[in-house]
Amino acid sequence: MLMKADQSTLVLIDLQEKLMPAISHGQEVVDRCHTLAMIAGLLDVPVLATEQLPDKLGRNVEAVRELAQQVISKHHFDACPDGLIDNLPEGRQQVVIGGCETHVCMLQTALSLLDAGFKVWVVADATGSRNEFDRDVALDRLLQSGARIVTVEMAAFEWMRDSKHPRFRDIQNLIK
Repeated sequence: MLMKADQSTLVLIDLQEKLMPAISHGQEVVDRCHTLAMIAGLLDVPVLATEQLPDKLGRNVEAVRELAQQVISKHHFDACPDGLIDNLPEGRQQVVIGGCETHVCMLQTALSLLDAGFKVWVVADATGSRNEFDRDVALDRLLQSGARIVTVEMAAFEWMRDSKHPRFRDIQNLIK
């Protein structure tokens, strides 16, 4: 099954200022999430973000904060009980997800979205955990649970579908 831009919502989980320095390859994760959010913006894919206890962990990094149409503050690890599902745009059943920590908040959110009937794509190169082993085990578990594991480039090209897409050059420049 291919992702479709007009049916997708991008959700970025907990890319917070105080958390990111502890994440393995944290700056790369932020960069990939930022690129993904820019691509989503060019293709009219709504971007939502979450923040876990922002009063303690800080807000999302500015690069993510400025591209999200909405930020959901949460205290559960799973963003769904704190309003994520209620804030997803109507008529979009595909959720593309990235963020931190892959094995905690991102995993629990993705599993709840699957349980709620959404089709979920996890963008592997836009996810991170403090420990890479935890991240890898979480990605395996998500795959076994029905999520599709993709990369930023896979999402971009599936959303565009065609090299004649009017945003092809812009997106190609972001990916390079």
